[in-house]
Amino acid sequence: MSLAHVKIFRMPNDTHAPDERDEHVLDEHALDTHLVKLQGPRPGSRWRERTRELVLDPAVRAHVLATVRGYARTDLSAPRSDRPSRGTASVLVGDVTARGYVWAAALTGAAAALGELVTIVRRAGCVTQEPVWDAALANAAINALGAFGDPAALDALRTLEKELHYPGARKQVQAAIQAAAALQGITPAQLLERGVPGHGLGRDGSVMREVGGFQAVLAVEDPRTVRTSFTGSEGRPLRTVPAALKDDAAVKEIKTLAKEVRRTLANERARVEGLLSGGRGWAYGEWCRHYRDHPITGVVTRGLIWEFEGRDGVWRAATPADDVLVTVDGNALTRPEPGARVRLWHPIRATAPQVRAWRTFVDENEMVQPFKQAFREIYLLTPAEEETGGYSDRFAAHIVRYGQMFALFKERGWQSNYLGRHTGGDSGHAEGLFAEGEWRASFYHEPAEEDFDGAPAYAATDQVRFERRNGGRWDEAALSDVPAAVFSEAMRDIDLFVGVTSIAADPEWADRGEDPHLAYWRRTAFGDLTASAEVRRDALARIVPRTRIADRCSVRGRHLEVRGDLRTYKIHLGSGNVQMEPDDSYLCIVAARRAAPGKVFLPFEDERLALILSKAFLLAADGSITDEGILRQIKGNR
Repeated sequence: MSLAHVKIFRMPNDTHAPDERDEHVLDEHALDTHLVKLQGPRPGSRWRERTRELVLDPAVRAHVLATVRGYARTDLSAPRSDRPSRGTASVLVGDVTARGYVWAAALTGAAAALGELVTIVRRAGCVTQEPVWDAALANAAINALGAFGDPAALDALRTLEKELHYPGARKQVQAAIQAAAALQGITPAQLLERGVPGHGLGRDGSVMREVGGFQAVLAVEDPRTVRTSFTGSEGRPLRTVPAALKDDAAVKEIKTLAKEVRRTLANERARVEGLLSGGRGWAYGEWCRHYRDHPITGVVTRGLIWEFEGRDGVWRAATPADDVLVTVDGNALTRPEPGARVRLWHPIRATAPQVRAWRTFVDENEMVQPFKQAFREIYLLTPAEEETGGYSDRFAAHIVRYGQMFALFKERGWQSNYLGRHTGGDSGHAEGLFAEGEWRASFYHEPAEEDFDGAPAYAATDQVRFERRNGGRWDEAALSDVPAAVFSEAMRDIDLFVGVTSIAADPEWADRGEDPHLAYWRRTAFGDLTASAEVRRDALARIVPRTRIADRCSVRGRHLEVRGDLRTYKIHLGSGNVQMEPDDSYLCIVAARRAAPGKVFLPFEDERLALILSKAFLLAADGSITDEGILRQIKGNR
């Protein structure tokens, strides 16, 4: 587009008469001449300073925001030749000034620009497995979000990092956070913990608003629950939004706020859990400010166990309850000095009796933890791994559902290439960062089949290796040199990848005849327990005695034994598969998961644990089973 003069009118402010307008003339060519000088995803200081000067002009500011709004509404999956030009309602995103406009919008500091930049990243194709049409534009938008100077922008970046498919785009997110931290002279970890938006909530994690004669309360009830409730004029709570308010703009705003709070809460759960692999600590006063007293992070913090260093140098574990620190025996810990050190408790540093005591505390107090902590699995280096030196075969030779495992990589923050017929798709290499990016674990895998279209349905797992950051490069490390918490957290993730996606957990696999993977299924479906299954066994030993089927159940070795009226059953604590006594014949139960009857408190979220309990309740009352398929199996070999 050559020289263009566009008239933009600014709406009157309070000092103008209602019919007045301020006319400004925008030299778009001059603006483009400056913006096109941005040739990379991040501008230099001179470019930023000049852009800030330009966007002070209301005409320039309005034009920049309108252009970026057009970018956000462009269908980037369409060929560039089919996209509208910048002079219409949308834009040709491929033009050379696009990156400049994106950064200019961020430098306006306008709240509306934040949402447009997030939309641009998503629409640039980075959240799908399709080719990216405008990677340069997406990278510019990612880095512009990092420079936005608003906690909500950091929150959006953390959400995008989980959604982005391409490793390059996710690296841009990390680079944007590092650049933003460098500008403030702090570490990326400090930037993230200090930049958590509070969304206007009080310290207790709630906010109350008067809406049309009703009281609406949005509250973070626990580390996983955000709830909005309404109370009428008589003080009676209502189960749903009052009919008179269904289309009220204020209620829509509250719903939008609830969505934002849920996103921040999920981000904080993931961020704080990531701290377990490092040894970072805080001064007590700093910890109170950024953790205990934050309206959202505080809810996560109060569901966890922390360690506090005393004047004698001894670390003592306690959990925050209001303004009191409660120890495992229920007593109050002496309030630490403001400069005393605080760190997140990890069971790998505790003794076995201490871990058992905290598990009892969590269980008896029905303490809702944001993630597994007291019941967290521990993975220690084995003699075999000490002998191999540089790699572990602990999780090798498993057959897994590839699509499901790849999705788990993304969910847990790992980056991986995609298996398939394309170049480089013949082998997989998933990478996870630990100890705030100082250590990297690599999990190798490959297709488990030769004939497939696009991507394989199943993959075979292989070695795990570790590397340590050394400036700008990564150096391979011996397993014995990996810090215990880093090793344990990385192996825990990999156990999750394998345990959740292994075909051994598929109850229907036994009916596949001469399937090439049937031998693996038979070997693994009832095999030795992994660390996660061992924790599940401990949890069941605590839970089952409180249920109405306690007299019919017992935890023995690898199984939960259930005595029904027709037979006795053994439910494997790893796979959840069922064998029947006396001949260990296999019982296939494929049913929709349902919660165990009655209210059963589970000390941590675990679908397999819930499934095992559901099967136990079903089989304890096997005389009441009406499913013919299950009954035929139970009665068939008697």
